[in-house]
Amino acid sequence: MGDRGFDADRDFGRLSSPAAAAFRQPPHAAASTEAFFRAAAAILSTPPDLSEPDISATLLKRHYGLEGSIAVLSSEVERTAEVSLLDGRRLILKTSARREAIDSFRFQSAALAALQNSAGFVAPTLIRTSGGALMFEEEGISGYLQTRIEGISLHKETPTPDLLFRTGSALGRLDMALGQVNLPSAKRPILWHIGCWSRLMELEGYLPAGSVVESVGAAMAEYMRIIEPQIQNLDWQVTHNDPSPFNTIVTSDGLGFIDFGDGSWSPRIQDLAIAASHVVTDPTLPLGGAEHLIAGYAAVVPLSALEAKLLVGLMRARQSALILVNYWRSYLFPADAEYIKKNVARAERGLSILAPLSTASGEAAVLSAASKPSPKP
Repeated sequence: MGDRGFDADRDFGRLSSPAAAAFRQPPHAAASTEAFFRAAAAILSTPPDLSEPDISATLLKRHYGLEGSIAVLSSEVERTAEVSLLDGRRLILKTSARREAIDSFRFQSAALAALQNSAGFVAPTLIRTSGGALMFEEEGISGYLQTRIEGISLHKETPTPDLLFRTGSALGRLDMALGQVNLPSAKRPILWHIGCWSRLMELEGYLPAGSVVESVGAAMAEYMRIIEPQIQNLDWQVTHNDPSPFNTIVTSDGLGFIDFGDGSWSPRIQDLAIAASHVVTDPTLPLGGAEHLIAGYAAVVPLSALEAKLLVGLMRARQSALILVNYWRSYLFPADAEYIKKNVARAERGLSILAPLSTASGEAAVLSAASKPSPKP
């Protein structure tokens, strides 16, 4: 590991680098400000709420009038608990004692409520409090309750062309639904927001020396030089902002999406870039197998010329952002490194597969993929 350019114990207000200086503000978001970046980084540099006493059962009874067994699940920020009711239903209760969680929960609960009558994809159903509210807030803690989607996480499934096409189509329908709503706290500080990407090179000192740091540096340099000056011309809306294989569920009713905690006001194409970046696994294909997911998305939401041009660069930048943030957080929380880095090996492999593509060849590959018909199951 090289010299660390980012000290977790350092005041975030002292951050300074050529990457940060090169950052320019998208007109559709406030994420380019130093205060936004400091606040977003501070959230992910704080340990999760698991050290707090678990009062999930008390909150469940108090705000929903429900009782059941509680099992705490892995989570990077808030406390996430699975609730098994006596009637056999399984729910998810999210709680946090952090002040910034209130805005996150306002966004998440409002997103689930807005999606309840949508078609073409599956999303958890929000369960209102006994008083009819989307979430609860009391002194020192907040949270909300949702149903648990029954199915298999996409990362455990064989990524056949048909499954990836259906995943892309479902994601397109999710984005169409999210594009119709204006949700509270959509512009809250989130380190995964595209507006923070230029500044993430502050974390390169946490990367291992060698090909990884070189690939990440090249991808981020391309992002700042070519892509970032044009993102203000993309279509912006509320997005999921983390449709990874861990947050995509294969169900009997179609593809489902969970964990809207990173959802934000972002370029719409960002959801496709994130989802596609996770399925780049086959070095014999120009886009590593992401062609099928891109085709499914484009069948629902046709790509603009600018989106097609920037997509591969956005995929590489997102892979690089994932690598940078998770190496940093693994250093901060070594006991949780395995969970934190669950997507890192996939991102490193995907970045190596996409690295040879030029802007022109990447655009041509995306246009070719977008025109492909649905594959046969």
